[in-house]
Amino acid sequence: MNTTHPFLQTLDERVLLFDGAMGTTIQRFELTSADFGGKMYDGCNELLCLTRPDIIERIHRSYLEAGADVIETNSFGSSAIVLAEYGIADRAYEISYAAAALARRAADAYSRQERPRFVAGSMGPGTKLPSLGHISFDQAAEAFATQARGLIEGGADLLCIETCQDPLQIKAALAGAEHAIAEWRRNSPPDWRGGVIPIIVSVTIETTGTMLMGTDIAAALTTFEPYESIVAFGMNCATGPKEMEEHVRYLTAHSPKPVFVMPNAGLPENIGGRAHYHLRPEELLTWMQRYVRDFGVRIIGGCCGTTHEHIRVLAEWLADYNARPEVAQRESDRRRCVRFAPSVSSLYTSVPLHIEQPPLLVGERCNANGSKQFRTLLLAEQYDAMVAMANEQIREGAHILDVCVAYVGRDERRDMHEVIRRFRTQVTAPLMIDSTEVAVLEEALKLYGGRAIINSINFEDGTEKADQILRLAKRFGAAVIALSIDEEGQAYTTAKKVAIAERIRDRAVGTHGLREEDLIFDPLTFPLGSGQEDLRQSAKATLEAIRQIKERMPRAATILGISNCSFGLAPRIRHILNSVFLHYAVEAGLDLAIVHASRIVPLYTIDERGRELCRQLIFDERRWEEIETP
Repeated sequence: MNTTHPFLQTLDERVLLFDGAMGTTIQRFELTSADFGGKMYDGCNELLCLTRPDIIERIHRSYLEAGADVIETNSFGSSAIVLAEYGIADRAYEISYAAAALARRAADAYSRQERPRFVAGSMGPGTKLPSLGHISFDQAAEAFATQARGLIEGGADLLCIETCQDPLQIKAALAGAEHAIAEWRRNSPPDWRGGVIPIIVSVTIETTGTMLMGTDIAAALTTFEPYESIVAFGMNCATGPKEMEEHVRYLTAHSPKPVFVMPNAGLPENIGGRAHYHLRPEELLTWMQRYVRDFGVRIIGGCCGTTHEHIRVLAEWLADYNARPEVAQRESDRRRCVRFAPSVSSLYTSVPLHIEQPPLLVGERCNANGSKQFRTLLLAEQYDAMVAMANEQIREGAHILDVCVAYVGRDERRDMHEVIRRFRTQVTAPLMIDSTEVAVLEEALKLYGGRAIINSINFEDGTEKADQILRLAKRFGAAVIALSIDEEGQAYTTAKKVAIAERIRDRAVGTHGLREEDLIFDPLTFPLGSGQEDLRQSAKATLEAIRQIKERMPRAATILGISNCSFGLAPRIRHILNSVFLHYAVEAGLDLAIVHASRIVPLYTIDERGRELCRQLIFDERRWEEIETP
């Protein structure tokens, strides 16, 4: 079966041109209720695929005649989420299929062997935001799966999840689309698509500089860069090309995926109750030339207010531009220069996993096992106070927050649901989801719009449970902490710690398709003040393991629960030992540290004698002295 999709082949060869607006073009026809099939369906543009297919096909053909490489189906709102508002949710598949079939017929009429035309199945955001609790992840994913199935079976070459306002909505749409693609692949004979349906994701950045939910472009890219099914990432709608400039600049400098840009024809002006767009075709061309030639954008087109004339002007310029021999190589050259750093994100911001002055600090207090205060609040279900605890850690310097609600006798899944649904919109730092239960991890990931860290996996009981968690990480684009534990227990020696890390890496990458940079290795540290002989060299082994893991797996990150080294000691001594041990761990290559940030003190504030005693303890430099007995 051919696995090279024609769209992807063409994208490698040249800059591609999408069509222009569908919705604002339909408005120009001044349709009546009868055209929609009755007054109750007024404004349901997607229904026109059944009631006035002639109009929709006419619009498709106008864009193809203008020179578009790709036309989008008239299915922006053909999910059950939107159609339910018209009482026709049960017709989602039928309408989606009809939309794709109409576009397919038009594209086939204009396709030539030397110039194929493609159909992109348009999947809009719907009218409910999962991050605000308007709809559950599973409900949204199911609706998007039905829509995607209709588009694919109707003949779409690819899917375009577009005009997105909430990252969690995108995750649900991706889950639905990927389910529909897998189902189609299993049940349908091979065709020209070779079993592959590429996906484009396009977010909408408002004039405020963020998505509607407050997500900036860096956080959006961080969240969706790990998804293998996404072949291009970009922006559409909300503004004209001018207002997109800084966001386009960021994407082309940082996105490992081709960049997609479809602006409106300027900012709309309300005239007589309708939005009017004033950007002329020549003005749009000037901006698109800049974005393609200077920035390296690979896919362009037009959104609200753009017409076949806007597309014609772009197509005429691209005909000359794409004839240049260097264009085919341009995208790979851009990607080689990309400055993308593996990162995690909240709904609002992105945090790189490797920083110039490490470590990243992971707040440890939102943990029912490690913090008495947090546990007390959890038992009393004082969620506002728990949010306040989280934000206090951020003010103290935490970059990421570890969240664990496991407590004997309580429903961990319910507690995680209640905590995450509040943290996701009220806490700005990315979250580390900490649980040993697969169902609890999945519950949290279905609620979280950012790119989370899963804490954690190990091979204590073999690979079965780790496999389940790694599948979750792949599905939701999460990073994963891997502990140095296997069937023989916790690793104490450097060799064992590194061997387990490499074994987990091989499993995660080779079996589950994760990347090395999706993994964060915890070689474990143990109490140094216990007096146990077998733990005296544990810190030394951990530091050497960090060095070797960084040498052998340079794209991966490392992490330690720093306070484990001082467990059982008096508070003042704990603060000093933790701070000194963290210093040596960072020297060894540590990237992240799970700590109480306010209790890490600078080394220069610790007296020389205290620093030296801690160093001797960490490196097991014991001194034996003869004691005279009377």
